[in-house]
Amino acid sequence: MILVTTTSTIEGKKIVKYLGIVSGEVIVGANFFKDFAASITDVFGGRATGYEDELIKAKEEAILEMEKRAVALGANAIIGVDLDYETVGSNGSMLMVDVSGTAVVVE
Repeated sequence: MILVTTTSTIEGKKIVKYLGIVSGEVIVGANFFKDFAASITDVFGGRATGYEDELIKAKEEAILEMEKRAVALGANAIIGVDLDYETVGSNGSMLMVDVSGTAVVVE
């Protein structure tokens, strides 16, 4: 398992090698049924759990992709991780999750 952190250091660990920036990207589309359920939620109140579940899944997939790229470089940790969400597509109907950080070797 690789250690992933938003901080620039890891307490109790020494960074012995910087391997470069790694990233993971996932683009998900919102389908009709989730849009419909979300519109009902907007009218009656509550949380749009369908969208929330998609966000969580997309975030986890993007982080996993970044971790795979870091391991391929020989890293055992990723520091300085930043997570961004953006809408993409002509009508903004898709969501891009982008995560990046610095692959490092720690002891």
